[in-house]
Amino acid sequence: MTATLPRVLPSPDGKPVPPPGTAEAFRAFARDLAAGRRPWTAEAAQFIAAQFDQLAAHWDTTRATGRDDPVRDALVRGGSMPQGPCLELGSGTGLFTPILTALFPQVISMDLSMRMLQQANGRSSRRVRADASRLPLTDASVAVIAAIDMLLFPAETARVLAPDGALLWINQLGCDGPLYLPAATVVAALPGTWQATESEAGWGSWAALRRTR
Repeated sequence: MTATLPRVLPSPDGKPVPPPGTAEAFRAFARDLAAGRRPWTAEAAQFIAAQFDQLAAHWDTTRATGRDDPVRDALVRGGSMPQGPCLELGSGTGLFTPILTALFPQVISMDLSMRMLQQANGRSSRRVRADASRLPLTDASVAVIAAIDMLLFPAETARVLAPDGALLWINQLGCDGPLYLPAATVVAALPGTWQATESEAGWGSWAALRRTR
């Protein structure tokens, strides 16, 4: 079940919309991967890591949106967040890590790109390079997963999240983003039964998902 909340944070002018052909190709890949219609391979992981390694040094000034509206709105209106470790997936250069650190007692910043993690020095004290398809965490070990502009790996996400935990699914550019998945698609992909609350904020969108059984 998915509930949609009305927007409260407007979308300002100047949204940096990516080229439609490229964005749609990535969205199709993200949908197929989440649904299990396409495998995640070592070659794909190496390609993605290399791409972000190349972008890391100039990410904050040339690629980042500079807007944290979806993250902040999700934390305010996405329901009560359980206290415990927060896993920040796709943490990148750590632009949003301070927001999470202010709320959760421990934030683990995880990314596939080593150079992106190096750029996050000073923003995150716990940085781990890992492939989200094989998380180096024990079962039910995190209270919250904050996945910001990420590919969805349903089985691993469900495995490491505590039974009463919350998944925050954030797309900084909303449906225009290259990895956008609506909440209903995320719910359908995750094992078990989940409920979601979603909304738009600024240029982006967010969903807060919780397992019901």
